[in-house]
Amino acid sequence: MSTEKSTDKSPEKIVHEEKAQLDFSASMSYGDYLHLDEILNAQHPLSPAHDEMLFIVQHQTSELWMKLMLHELRAATTCIAEEKLADAFKMLARVSRIMEQLVSAWTVLSTMTPPEYTAMRPYLANSSGFQSAQYRCIEFALGNKNAAMLKPHAHRPDLLAQVDAAYRSPSLYDESLKLLARHGLPVPADHLERDWTQPYEASDGVEAAWLTVYRNPHDHWDLYQLGEKLTDLEDAFRLWRFRHVTTVERVIGFKRGTGGTGGVSYLRKMLDVVLFPEIWKLRTDL
Repeated sequence: MSTEKSTDKSPEKIVHEEKAQLDFSASMSYGDYLHLDEILNAQHPLSPAHDEMLFIVQHQTSELWMKLMLHELRAATTCIAEEKLADAFKMLARVSRIMEQLVSAWTVLSTMTPPEYTAMRPYLANSSGFQSAQYRCIEFALGNKNAAMLKPHAHRPDLLAQVDAAYRSPSLYDESLKLLARHGLPVPADHLERDWTQPYEASDGVEAAWLTVYRNPHDHWDLYQLGEKLTDLEDAFRLWRFRHVTTVERVIGFKRGTGGTGGVSYLRKMLDVVLFPEIWKLRTDL
């Protein structure tokens, strides 16, 4: 006869244990950890338009993705400076995937038709994505520096300080060129020590350094991988910009933006900005 105690439980005991497992009053719950009360109550439509909720949620979620993007970009830039390249590659790959999420977000917003946007537009006043401090920090971190883009944040000293710090710091590409030089590639001196607040200017000398890497990838494998991670990143960023401009044109046509820009005309100019020019040009010259 077995001496083991029966593990059978009565239905009443099972129900009691399940209730105990579902009671989070004495511990941290999912909602507590994510501060869902604050997040889900941060949508405050100003108009009676049904579609304003879409507009708000799309931009708020985009700002959350951009927060993560900045977290990864800053860390990747530091890792490149410290030659922790495996870590940097993982972070840059994540940034490219985040941009894919942002492209998809424009697809959702494109379901808003012109009459639906027109119904809520007067309630936006002068607020505009053009004023996003996080987006400006991303542009600066990727090397698209422009002093005029500090002005939209002058009314918020805390935000201005963040944007200004990104404006004055070496970009991801600046640190990448420094890395090439440390590995013995002949990067021109004026691209290694310069005024980081100035827009990047393409250089034949920098292209020659990258060409050395791409003509001998097995001899410069980490630098070759870095070049391709940067290419992936800019490829994804171009798609994000393109979906932005096409969505805006689809919804408002060629009206001026609420923030005072030319709207579509301004956004189309941004499509011509090349962040890592030598990495793209070398493909023709290989």
